[in-house]
Amino acid sequence: MDKFVIRGGEPLLGTVHISGAKNAALPCMAAALLTDQPVILENIPQVRDIQTTRNLLTAMGAEVELGYGRAHHRTTIHCANLTTPEASYELVKTMRASTLVLGPLVARCGRARVSLPGGCAIGARPIDLHIKGLEQLGAKIAQEHGYVEASATRLKGAHIVFDKITVTGTEDLLMAATLAEGETVLENCAREPEVADLAHLLNKMGAKIEGAGTPTIRVKGVSKLKGTKHRIIPDRIEAGTFLIAGAMTGGDLNVASCEPAHLEAVIHKLNAVGVKTKTNSDSVRVMGDNPFTASDLSTEEYPGFPTDCQAQFMVLATQAEGTSTITENIFENRFMHALELVRMGANIKIEGHRAVVRGKTPLSAAAVLASDLRASASLVLAALVADGETIIDRVYHIDRGYEHIEEKLKDVGAQIKRIGEMFPKKAVAAR
Repeated sequence: MDKFVIRGGEPLLGTVHISGAKNAALPCMAAALLTDQPVILENIPQVRDIQTTRNLLTAMGAEVELGYGRAHHRTTIHCANLTTPEASYELVKTMRASTLVLGPLVARCGRARVSLPGGCAIGARPIDLHIKGLEQLGAKIAQEHGYVEASATRLKGAHIVFDKITVTGTEDLLMAATLAEGETVLENCAREPEVADLAHLLNKMGAKIEGAGTPTIRVKGVSKLKGTKHRIIPDRIEAGTFLIAGAMTGGDLNVASCEPAHLEAVIHKLNAVGVKTKTNSDSVRVMGDNPFTASDLSTEEYPGFPTDCQAQFMVLATQAEGTSTITENIFENRFMHALELVRMGANIKIEGHRAVVRGKTPLSAAAVLASDLRASASLVLAALVADGETIIDRVYHIDRGYEHIEEKLKDVGAQIKRIGEMFPKKAVAAR
């Protein structure tokens, strides 16, 4: 099992380029299930969750062609014959986004069998809102043996109000509604850029969607969708992670190939703690030469501060003078990284869905364990400013959502290396 070894104390200097957004790519890959024509997706990040989705689509009968050389971030998905509209537990147990295939499969094939999801252990993410919405669209739903089974002759448009804001629920029902008969109105929708990006792709495929990126989305169903080419938006969470990393290491880092408009909440919070930033059309420069002061934070649905950057900000708070209160409003179990940070010297006290961080505290190297994707990123950031050499175990979590993070960090001055057997010993010996 791979580990990261990081020696702290080096400022991050130079330019880092942001990859395509995993959380935009996954629903766009699922959207390819809605047509029998090829869908070409560009700027696809090379991360573990993307490979899991490729395997999932292939198991259903799709042809998934990967680009090579300069085109290695391009994927062509052709779902001409979906012989097995099923997402098995073995394929989806490590990835909660598997539920995104439920709506497209019912809309296109009239039936779907999808395993209940797995993924990061950061709290319950039930799919009851997906199921309730599909039932309103006319699908018959049954749950047994850990699977959701859905069927419908053809879905019919409906007026659906989400009980709470859900990103994957919005995306799943948005895709299902594109092939439903009549008009569907979705209210209390997620406003994330990834939802708008999915709608952009679907409209290029021939869907009739208005309002994506707002609380109300209207979809006029069509009988058939076509293939197209689409470029995935930049990963705002990766960009936010590098902005925080550049600041807390006292660096001068240009985060390029990003979309600054998607980062306004993160930039605002960085400015609030004393970090200088400079925004251009497709990049944000962060300068960490000022001392940091404590600032409270609450995670919110977009356009609020993203829960996926909460763990990273907590590390920054350990290096700020004063007391910061961090309130997690999205997931109920997303402070597991705090205990590992405490082992490195942080002064953090958990009070329900709040974390009280007292700084400034020096961090020291330790052997730590990654518990989920974004917790992994927070431990990497902590290691970058810790005294000594930190070893982070279970970095397969970070590989789910960050493309070659150790190489990108190394290129801007971090002392980081990956250790562990990437290949079995026999295979190495045979070469």
